[in-house]
Amino acid sequence: MPLPDTMFCAQQIRIPPELPDILKQFTKAAIRTQPADVLQWSAGYFSALSRGDPLPVKDRIEMPVATQKTDTGLTQGLLKVLHKQCGHKRYVELADLEQKWKTLCLPIENFRALLQLDPCEDKMEWIKFLALGCSMLGGSLNSSMKHLCEILTADPEGGPARIPFETFSYVYRYLSKMDSDIPEVDTESYLATLKDTVAWCWPRKTRNQTKGSLMTQRSDALGWSEGAMLRTKRGKHLALSHLHEKWVKGLPSQISAYSYAC
Repeated sequence: MPLPDTMFCAQQIRIPPELPDILKQFTKAAIRTQPADVLQWSAGYFSALSRGDPLPVKDRIEMPVATQKTDTGLTQGLLKVLHKQCGHKRYVELADLEQKWKTLCLPIENFRALLQLDPCEDKMEWIKFLALGCSMLGGSLNSSMKHLCEILTADPEGGPARIPFETFSYVYRYLSKMDSDIPEVDTESYLATLKDTVAWCWPRKTRNQTKGSLMTQRSDALGWSEGAMLRTKRGKHLALSHLHEKWVKGLPSQISAYSYAC
């Protein structure tokens, strides 16, 4: 007598209708993310999928830019994945963050080294952890801030990467304090100059005779102002060609990743 689970033909095999699409999306995600350990990443992927959490998936494939000697495994794309998973919280549990770090197949030694920069017990403000991660990528304060703007922005990729000026200044002060070579007075002077420079780009307004309403003259449809290159006291250039102007009581509220460059 044959066993009950014996299969005699292919028609007896029932394939769940949602399985092909799940496997297709999983394959695409694995190709985009390029995890170092596919099995470990897959476990985290399907665990997040079953809970309805944001998936540990990059938006696109990243080309490797680091050498074997300097490669920490961390990339802007992986930081962006972590931000999608944790950015909705002000504070994140370190145990949960460590698990997400492991899911992305990042060295746990780097995670612990990063936390040593600003020791805390059970949880940490997410924006601070993100800033420290950007500093691991950047190598300099300016490049770290550029990474941060590109991760936090809601603008399409390749755009000006706008973030609120309040967020920019908060993170800039935080990272500046990590560097003992940067006096606090220099940090405040830089931020004040940056704010004043944005204010200098106040948009012109003219009366629209046809509609009888005020219209702001912009350099293009997205609302970016034409700017200039201003030389700072340290001989660096401050690029204003992609500054966004949104005003609250006369103060600039957003700044772009390309608002400044060394």
